[in-house]
Amino acid sequence: MSSHVAYSGARTLVVETADAVPPPPGQVRIAVAYTGICGTDLHIFHGDMDGRVRPPGVLGHEMSGRIAEIGSGVEGWQVGDPVTVMPLRWCGECPACRAGHTSICHRLVFLGIDAPGSMQTSWTVPADTLVRLPADLPLDHAALVEPTAVAVHDVRRAELRPGERALVVGGGPIGLLIAVVARRSGAEVLLAEPDRYRRSIGEGLGLTALDPRDDGFTATVDEWTDGAGAAVAFEVSGAAAGVSTAVAALATRGRLVQVAIHPAPREVDLHRFFWRELTLLGARLYDREDFTAAVDLLTEGVIPAATLISRVEPFGRATEAFVALESGANVVKVLIDCQSGGAGEAR
Repeated sequence: MSSHVAYSGARTLVVETADAVPPPPGQVRIAVAYTGICGTDLHIFHGDMDGRVRPPGVLGHEMSGRIAEIGSGVEGWQVGDPVTVMPLRWCGECPACRAGHTSICHRLVFLGIDAPGSMQTSWTVPADTLVRLPADLPLDHAALVEPTAVAVHDVRRAELRPGERALVVGGGPIGLLIAVVARRSGAEVLLAEPDRYRRSIGEGLGLTALDPRDDGFTATVDEWTDGAGAAVAFEVSGAAAGVSTAVAALATRGRLVQVAIHPAPREVDLHRFFWRELTLLGARLYDREDFTAAVDLLTEGVIPAATLISRVEPFGRATEAFVALESGANVVKVLIDCQSGGAGEAR
């Protein structure tokens, strides 16, 4: 038997069971160890993505586990291998794919949104989505590979150079990961985050973290950059105020990397873009090289996984896990233990 957490409507999750089915040719079945909850999962939980996620939909794409069964035609893998999944399926035929940009395929299928995800005890996926994990990487830490790959991709999009000043606006999980990855690349990093707890997490990671609402914030940025402004600003807050903070902090020919998903169009100071010849870069997903780099960063201990994982909930308490992340109270990353059992309502 296999169990999964099904989204059945706004703020309603149910644990359902079904017979485990052998993987078809070219696919593998994974015994999922942990699945993380991200901001997109929260949007689904709130009922904001019902046009894309049709109940009952199985959520989850930040995961780790071990191969439990291998379909015919799959080579290079063995039962028991620790893995994570790059949860993207592209068409290979659209203009983006033909240009080599498969991760932003016009018809992209995202596992955990457009197709069943990893919030289940047993997950069958195409073998070419697998990313190998080293044996000594703890599986709870490995559940952070996918969000770390996001951060790696964002920093690569910025073409960040050693010694450059980088402002990260928003200290949630992705913002903190971007700050750590940017620092590893040799940049000097400043974190702007209004929430005191998230600032304390950043400070615990050795980052300088400031409240952008403070009267002295602009003066501090000027002093930090010797009056020039930041070379790069990562907008990870998803708030209108965050956009304004990021744009205002940029140096001449600075780069704004837009990471957060904004639910509505925002006003942007285009005169500032004109006057300082700024560049706006979108950063949506990741490539396979971002995933493998993320695995390396976690294995080397560069990513402080133990600090970022605030809470691990058993399978049957999925709703509590979502509510905990939703509250934002003293929480950064929440994981579901997918081998902890549970049936009935996901309480």
